[in-house]
Amino acid sequence: MKLTFLEKIKRTETIKSFRFSSQENVTFIPGQFTRLIFDEDRKDNRTLNKYLSFSCAPGKAYIEVTKRVSDSEFSRRLDGLRRGERVLFASPMGNCVFSEDYKKIGFLIGGIGVTPVISILEYVVERNLNTDALLLYSNRSSDDIAFKNELDAWSSQAPGIRIIHKIGRIDKDAVTRHMPDGRERVIFIFGPPAMVGAMKDICLEAGYAKDMLKTENFVGY
Repeated sequence: MKLTFLEKIKRTETIKSFRFSSQENVTFIPGQFTRLIFDEDRKDNRTLNKYLSFSCAPGKAYIEVTKRVSDSEFSRRLDGLRRGERVLFASPMGNCVFSEDYKKIGFLIGGIGVTPVISILEYVVERNLNTDALLLYSNRSSDDIAFKNELDAWSSQAPGIRIIHKIGRIDKDAVTRHMPDGRERVIFIFGPPAMVGAMKDICLEAGYAKDMLKTENFVGY
């Protein structure tokens, strides 16, 4: 599917969101991701064709993806888009997704791993779901917190949503202290493989059930 670029939004000094028209009736499940394809002739070009999570709830007049912008060729192409340009997107994919059947959920997230979390929480808020959601969100500094205004607004608006900002790495003490009821929650972990593996190990050491952990590795990001 080809989508039309609308605008970009600065989230932090290095993170930007990119919005595209969804008039093509793009449907996805909160937590899924897509692939932006700048090299249409070589779909296997990993330099110009990369995976990005949706960072908005489905059903809007736009779809949004968010990336930490670097000096890579893909980042330059993405950041250089002009309004009206068309970009090829792959169909939504990924099984680490939210279900309205989940009444208690948790997130162990660092940095840019928050993008699919935004999709899920916005979905919960917009549909006024009775979902107990706890986000433990780690960043290097307060200036690195992406979507802070949105997260703070949602936690004020929806009594079931709690946001805990942590400067520095998430360790076992932080998990068990802030999420003592982790055995009752479906816990989502998105991020680079090393971070996902570390969070999963912490949860298992804390006695949380393996089948309650939903993980997605960000690779080729």
